[in-house]
Amino acid sequence: MTEAIRLAPGETAPAFTLQDADGKPVSLADYAGQKVIVYVYPAAMTPGCTKQACDFRDSLQSLAAAGYAVLGLSPDKPEKLAKFRERDAVNFPLLS
Repeated sequence: MTEAIRLAPGETAPAFTLQDADGKPVSLADYAGQKVIVYVYPAAMTPGCTKQACDFRDSLQSLAAAGYAVLGLSPDKPEKLAKFRERDAVNFPLLS
């Protein structure tokens, strides 16, 4: 088990590579030079996590216009993330 890291807003996240909802690797380094919002949630398809993801989904156009990309991270398996993405039309990468 890895040690938990707590970041302050604006602090640089450590490098990572995780699987997306389709099982493909996505690295933070893929977004080098961009501003990235990395948010972590405990479980896909729960009420609070769904609201959070939908808030990002609904704000993605204005976030992108301001130069931000969004990545959602959870401990869920890619298969569950794919169901979550489809069910709620999540339009940004969900990583496992």
